[in-house]
Amino acid sequence: MSKTYSSAESAYRAVKERILSGGLTGGELISEGEIAAELGTSRTPVREAFLRLETEGWMKLYPKRGALVVPVPPDEAEHVAHARYVVETAAVRAVTSGDPAALTAELTANIVRQRELAEAGDLEAFALADTDFHRGYVVAGGNPLLTDFYDSLRERQRRMNSLALRRGPLDIAQIIDQHVHLAGLIADRDADGFATALVEHFAGVHQLELRGL
Repeated sequence: MSKTYSSAESAYRAVKERILSGGLTGGELISEGEIAAELGTSRTPVREAFLRLETEGWMKLYPKRGALVVPVPPDEAEHVAHARYVVETAAVRAVTSGDPAALTAELTANIVRQRELAEAGDLEAFALADTDFHRGYVVAGGNPLLTDFYDSLRERQRRMNSLALRRGPLDIAQIIDQHVHLAGLIADRDADGFATALVEHFAGVHQLELRGL
């Protein structure tokens, strides 16, 4: 791997991480020189990184002005939540048709981790743990096609979580309690109760009212 390619990859990962974590907010205009100075590299790899991020839809480039971080579209949160609802409830119905004991133990361990991160005030790591919690039972559903589709939403979901945590005020203790409730419903094999609780969870965290559910 060439040094230029390696630098471009590093710049890409660094800038994308800031976008997904909420460190770079939608509507913010940044320059190649600014990022290059922060990363201690030349403008060339940063330019390559910006082009890649524009292709993925995270940025919009304006010659001689800079790069605009694309805001989350007004309806994207609802669309992502609807897609998540369909996949997550289907996965839980599959899981609860069998023995969910192993999954319950995994979810419980994740919740312990969430509490630790909340106590430490590490909101970015908490957002990742939140995403992993939900993905855990999707994977346990045993449908690789649904898992792949869910993973395609992962970055958008993570950005939504990060923005929700930064938007404040947000009761993280309540989010964890809701996760405990969701895990308990899975343990009790109550797929219908889970579906209802998931809608309430989305409403509380993302301030969404999912229409048609």
